Amino acid sequence: MNETFFKGMTYGWESTRGAYRQPYAEDSLRKLAETGSEWIALSFWTWQDTVHSTEIYFDYGYTMTDRDIEHTVKLAKQLGLKVCLKPVVNSRDGIWRARIGFPEDGDIYWAAWFKSYTNFIKHYAELAEELECELFCIGCEMVATESRETEWRNLISEVKSLYTGPIVYNANHGKEEGIEWLDEVDYIGTSAYYPVASVPGDTFENMRASWERQKPRLKALSDRFGKPLVFIEIGCRSALGCATMPWDFSHKELPVSQQEQANFYRSALETFWDEAWFAGFFWWDWSTKLYPAEEAAANVGFDIYGKEAEQVLRDYYMRPVLR
Repeated sequence: MNETFFKGMTYGWESTRGAYRQPYAEDSLRKLAETGSEWIALSFWTWQDTVHSTEIYFDYGYTMTDRDIEHTVKLAKQLGLKVCLKPVVNSRDGIWRARIGFPEDGDIYWAAWFKSYTNFIKHYAELAEELECELFCIGCEMVATESRETEWRNLISEVKSLYTGPIVYNANHGKEEGIEWLDEVDYIGTSAYYPVASVPGDTFENMRASWERQKPRLKALSDRFGKPLVFIEIGCRSALGCATMPWDFSHKELPVSQQEQANFYRSALETFWDEAWFAGFFWWDWSTKLYPAEEAAANVGFDIYGKEAEQVLRDYYMRPVLR
């Protein structure tokens, strides 16, 4: 079904204006390339004020500039990496972007929001085309907007008039099946933060079995639309219990567990690696400013630099994909 397989990593999330161009960020990207990764998802965000706001605006004191993005894309290509450009909208009220939306009878608000969002996405579609990015993500976990089929189809049509490469949409785990317009994208993406562990410190074997239970549903989705499926986000912090809630970024009090993170990585990689309908991984995530290698053993974040999971990833990313 699909010749492309994404040996990918998300790079630079939670970075602010100017950070991509710092020496530490360039060093970090070089270290990422050494893992065997062949792709990065360059993911950044701008804002709307609340989940019920209709205006998306560029924050000149916060959001990455086009100059920042151009710098990183060019360096990535020098390092042999391909780029998925992934602009995201977040809400300043702290509520998850999946809640962005309006009442079903609020057509005037939906129209205003989609006008603003379409303009936002078109800006980066043009930039992705100019910088020759090999993949473009049109949205991330916009769950409450996904029922607006006409608006999304119109947006995709406008994107395709500006960007000639393949596009992907980033659904959320467990919510992938309700999106009727996925026939318009080239790849079905999902944030695969499936709670594959039953208890903190769960075994690789149990996680592997849990991933296997997800496989038929995901394959059916791929088959329904005739599109490859990619884990456009997937990851787990190196903290005890995080494989029971891989999306978690807040419980910093949990003790370190490199093994749990490594089990999560290896179980997902082994389950999906050779599936013909599956298009690969963009792991979450690799920071622009890495901790010193000697501090890896104490780090409880998503980064895998210097951790057991990095070696797991290297072992897979250095091997061929059999189709």
